[in-house]
Amino acid sequence: MENIFINGYSCICNIGDNIEEIFKNLINLNDGFLKKREDIIKGSSLYFGTVNTKLPYIKDERYNLRCNRLLLHCLFQIEDKIKEIIQKYDKRKIGIIIGTTNSGINEFEISNNIFHTEISNPAGFLKNYLNLKGIYLGTSSACTSGIKALIEAVNLINKGIMDCAITGGADALSYMPSYGFNSLELLSDKKAIPFSKNRNGINLSEGAALFILEKEKCDDSFIIKGFGETTDAYHFSTPDPCGYEAARAMNLALNLADLTPDKIDYINLHGTGTISNDLAEANAIKKVFQNNIKLSSTKGLTGHALGASSAIESAFCLSLLDKKVNKNNFLLPHKFDNIYDDNLPLINLVKKGDKKENINYVMNNAIGFGGTNASIIFGR
Repeated sequence: MENIFINGYSCICNIGDNIEEIFKNLINLNDGFLKKREDIIKGSSLYFGTVNTKLPYIKDERYNLRCNRLLLHCLFQIEDKIKEIIQKYDKRKIGIIIGTTNSGINEFEISNNIFHTEISNPAGFLKNYLNLKGIYLGTSSACTSGIKALIEAVNLINKGIMDCAITGGADALSYMPSYGFNSLELLSDKKAIPFSKNRNGINLSEGAALFILEKEKCDDSFIIKGFGETTDAYHFSTPDPCGYEAARAMNLALNLADLTPDKIDYINLHGTGTISNDLAEANAIKKVFQNNIKLSSTKGLTGHALGASSAIESAFCLSLLDKKVNKNNFLLPHKFDNIYDDNLPLINLVKKGDKKENINYVMNNAIGFGGTNASIIFGR
């Protein structure tokens, strides 16, 4: 695979509105940003992760969606780099690819504007906001949407269809998916504790992340080293408990990167805190890495931002590699009650304060409804 570089990234979620603040809260295991809310599921008090930062307003009513306002916040963080690529490339050769599942479904309930429900709305917003003339598209593959957007951007750049891509993911808390997850009895009235014997579900959340992808590298570039995509074909909402296809996604990423499992320094797990997800992922990890890899789920702090989750967690992975952010070579710790589920294969969860002398390659995993699996490897 021809090298594709990440030359800028940004993020917002419930634990911070920039990557430095987010990283600080991650390594300090600050779960105080998950709050009980009674206004989303009628008659229930459940934990959610909400972005409380004041977000920019969008004048065009077609695009004034919360998920787009989250994206615009991310755009402002890397505005200088965005201006550079617009000056460098033909506007017809800069593509926009954004992963989402909710788009503007909350706004649609009030507006009845069908445009608000389009999966491509966030990508279309950025294209129009930046006055670009190239491809724009949305990826929607449940929880793998953010990684899929990155993969699609790499593929289109390598095929020469675009010279540069602005890609990532965005989702806002919405009533309809919240009620859907609640009907499946997956939402928790406690803060999520993935891989614990006491785990009992997920905390939904919101956020966004953006990345600038180019063939040329700069002084602070990161590299997309490899990726893998598979499908279980097992069940609509439950992953294959054996984790065969999730393991195959990781192996495909390793093979494309030309790396052996021992070269990966850390894995950010999908780790939702549901009984079935954690079983499938632990089995998949065991097949590929045995118990020889440091890993964690960050969803015990951030909650699960659905279509944006794997984009947000890709930004977390880059923060580990970013020497300006991770000055002390910390690994991202796993929020835990220290009661591991002995029905799961044992995996090596990162503890608060754990470090690694050199962090060169990190993997991000996502497992979603419909049996979709995706893994991506980032490097310095």
